[in-house]
Amino acid sequence: MTSIVLYCRPGFEKECGAEIQEKAAYSEVFGYLKLTKNEGLVYFHLNDPSQAEQLMRKLPLSRLIFARQWFATIVDEPVELPEYNRVEAISEALGEEFRYKDMRVELLDTNEGKELSKFSRKLSVPLRQHLRKVGTLEPQSKGDVEDDRGAILHILFLSGQQAILGYSFVRNTSAYVNGIPRLKFPSASPSRSTLKLDEAFIYFIPKNEWHERLCSGLNAVDLGAAPGGWTYQLVRRGMMVKAIDNGPMAESLMETGQVKHLEEDGFKYRPRKKNNYWLVCDMIERPTRVANLMAQWLVDGDCQEAMFNLKLPVKGRYQQVMKDLQTIKDILSKNEIWYEMYAKHLYYDREEVTVHLRKLNRSV
Repeated sequence: MTSIVLYCRPGFEKECGAEIQEKAAYSEVFGYLKLTKNEGLVYFHLNDPSQAEQLMRKLPLSRLIFARQWFATIVDEPVELPEYNRVEAISEALGEEFRYKDMRVELLDTNEGKELSKFSRKLSVPLRQHLRKVGTLEPQSKGDVEDDRGAILHILFLSGQQAILGYSFVRNTSAYVNGIPRLKFPSASPSRSTLKLDEAFIYFIPKNEWHERLCSGLNAVDLGAAPGGWTYQLVRRGMMVKAIDNGPMAESLMETGQVKHLEEDGFKYRPRKKNNYWLVCDMIERPTRVANLMAQWLVDGDCQEAMFNLKLPVKGRYQQVMKDLQTIKDILSKNEIWYEMYAKHLYYDREEVTVHLRKLNRSV
């Protein structure tokens, strides 16, 4: 049976499954779920296999909060791989009907999956070479010209004896293997939380707009800033930052001359001037309270863009996120604010989702 396969953080399979079922139903695509707790993998088996391509084209992956990556299966069951000639077995299972832009060899984000990393790396090169030779993969492109047409071939190794074959569309897929960007922790940052904002900027802000939206000359506010993990990401991009927190900030950040530390409550502070572009917030607080605060900053014109985390409850996590996002929508709509908003359970997030909120001009 044709399925949509989705990757998520292990332990969030239930939320990922509930979301794909709900979003697919909006497009009148129905099916049932198969998932195993802590595997980081969700199968959405379609009642009508012919709807797989329709859903993969119509539903933006960026609108799925808990799915990091997805693909539609090419063959109904996992491909059984022999001890030898695995490359030929995969090639035979793919057939000659379709041609793919690129190939992603992927593993489960589990201890068992990580144990296969050496095996998958060893197999990837000859597999890629063979698939190019027989025409299943397009020739390697030359130059820097980006082409967003075509499909990506996904090969998910469940073990050395089994693999799932699938495809996603270049225009509607993650640019990263397993949907996971591998970021290096900067030694100059005072906390590992810095990776959350770094990934958020990479994910939500198109790189060709960084020179305008993530650049020197902008003013930013960091609520709940101490010790400065998120402030560090703003400073390294040349921004002037007001760090709001009753706790101490890292001396290395204060020495840059780009940070002004105000020992105030993040929920009470408001800037005197309307010259702040960014608002970032990673406060450990009830998500509904944070959602209300972020929306009000946009309504009052105290920022143009906001990046913030909504902490997740132990139960009803998907329902709570949707409730909080609706709260923001209601506040902005009531005040006739034009906006765009996306939310994602990013790789460096844990029990939280990251939300990007941007105020738009009416002409946009």
